Amino acid sequence: MFFTVYNILSIFLLIPIFLFNIYRSIKLGWPLATAERFGFVSQGTLAGIAGRPVIWLHAVSVGEVIAARPLLKELRSRYPKHAIVVSNTTETGKSTTAGFPEVDLCLYFPFDFLASVRAILNAVKPRIVIIMETEIWPNFCREAARRNIPLLLANGRISDRSFPRYLTFSWFFRPALHCFSAVCMQSETGRERIAAIGADPATIRVTGNLKNDIPAQVRTDEERRQLRSRYGIPTGCCVLTAGSTRDGEEQYVIKAYKELSAEINDLFLVLVPRHPVRSDEIAAQLERSGLRYKKRTSFPDTYQFQQGEVLLVDTVGEMMDLYALADIAYVGGSLVPVGGHNLLEPASVGVPTVFGPYMANFREIEALVLQYGAGIQINTPEELAVTCRALITSGELRGVLGQNGLKLLRDNGGATERHMEVIARYICS
Repeated sequence: MFFTVYNILSIFLLIPIFLFNIYRSIKLGWPLATAERFGFVSQGTLAGIAGRPVIWLHAVSVGEVIAARPLLKELRSRYPKHAIVVSNTTETGKSTTAGFPEVDLCLYFPFDFLASVRAILNAVKPRIVIIMETEIWPNFCREAARRNIPLLLANGRISDRSFPRYLTFSWFFRPALHCFSAVCMQSETGRERIAAIGADPATIRVTGNLKNDIPAQVRTDEERRQLRSRYGIPTGCCVLTAGSTRDGEEQYVIKAYKELSAEINDLFLVLVPRHPVRSDEIAAQLERSGLRYKKRTSFPDTYQFQQGEVLLVDTVGEMMDLYALADIAYVGGSLVPVGGHNLLEPASVGVPTVFGPYMANFREIEALVLQYGAGIQINTPEELAVTCRALITSGELRGVLGQNGLKLLRDNGGATERHMEVIARYICS
């Protein structure tokens, strides 16, 4: 009954969703990709996976894609004859995925209309579908189950902020959750929450957080020098990388940088907004602040920045290198109430982390970083300059925090292997 009503109502949403897709694509500068979003994939696109059993992994955007990377590497290693298809919802997620050698094909995830879902499942013919975190679409889940395609939820989480909403709409999620063969949650809290929403307790496993399995990639001094040279950053500077910043947050970073630059001559800022489409807006803020900057896409290979300038990154897929060349990382989305971003990315390259109070989407990681002393949490924008000043002026403090981050990763890995144990039950080699 639920699915019948859902599909009747979805008919009335067809035109509004189509128009919204056009509007959003134009606004954000994304390709329209209308056919793909309605489930139609050309034979030419599918040529690279033809004749091979398919593992399909869905990761909404950049955060989920990065979290899925250890899993994708292990899937490629253990199942070399399978084709790996990754679907995304956002253009930034798709652009990031396209850079992974483990992936054979990148697609946009279809709108959850029954015809769209059937069309793309007919085209891709997956042997198994793995959905990252908590992306639950009734028609897609039901149709996969109807075709006896094992459906797995990987790295599942339900944040403090979203749990009440999930409970309120549990009638919507329960039928789809019952289509999953296995539900892998990051924590015991996640297990309790997904069961309360309607998942079958017999299918739920606690497998840990894949984001903890980011491999440590500490760079040598020479590798850091080469990275800085590639970006035209003076090698002798103290570099602050502000990564994944969100709307309303850059003003705090710029203000802190101006204040610190007035005192510290050898400071340099790398500013990396979460959404590159906002780069013009951020450039205007830099101009109003009197700071000299260059966009990543606009300076020649021979360009050399000066101390006190700003590299404004308007590309995707370079975040880990930009953390690796830094002395200090500020992880964005945490001074504005959007839920934070992954603190383990800078920790994996031995760089100390500064972050704000809004970490609702990363509570477990936040707790680990504080427990291990791998980063410093600030409570107000005004504390950003104070905390960065302490780190800039103490190489010893930076070193301690960086080493603590690496220890955190060593002590808390293993989620990929636990996920693979579950996946192996549903996939043939």
